[in-house]
Amino acid sequence: MKRYGSIIGLRPEKLEEYKQLHSDVWKSVLKTIYDCNIRNYSIYYRDGYLFSYYEYIGNNYDDDMARMASDPETQRWWDVCTPCQLPLANRKDGEWWAEMEEFFHVD
Repeated sequence: MKRYGSIIGLRPEKLEEYKQLHSDVWKSVLKTIYDCNIRNYSIYYRDGYLFSYYEYIGNNYDDDMARMASDPETQRWWDVCTPCQLPLANRKDGEWWAEMEEFFHVD
């Protein structure tokens, strides 16, 4: 299992819409997340930023993320969520959510 954390901005005028979207995430999107070996997925908010955390339990992260990205329902979900988000200027090429480095964890 590998833990992932990432961060992105949230447009201030979209806060309530984003919260509403995530209070009732589409079942098909949740199924794809699960089928792509993601567990314990959470999104937190503070002062204009979203922080996501999840655990990946699969054996081929790139393949699972490509499978998720090719899912039509997930693509529709992203089409709804993406206009709410503000990617960080210093993110790496190809990133939407900027990956964060884990340097401490304790169970």
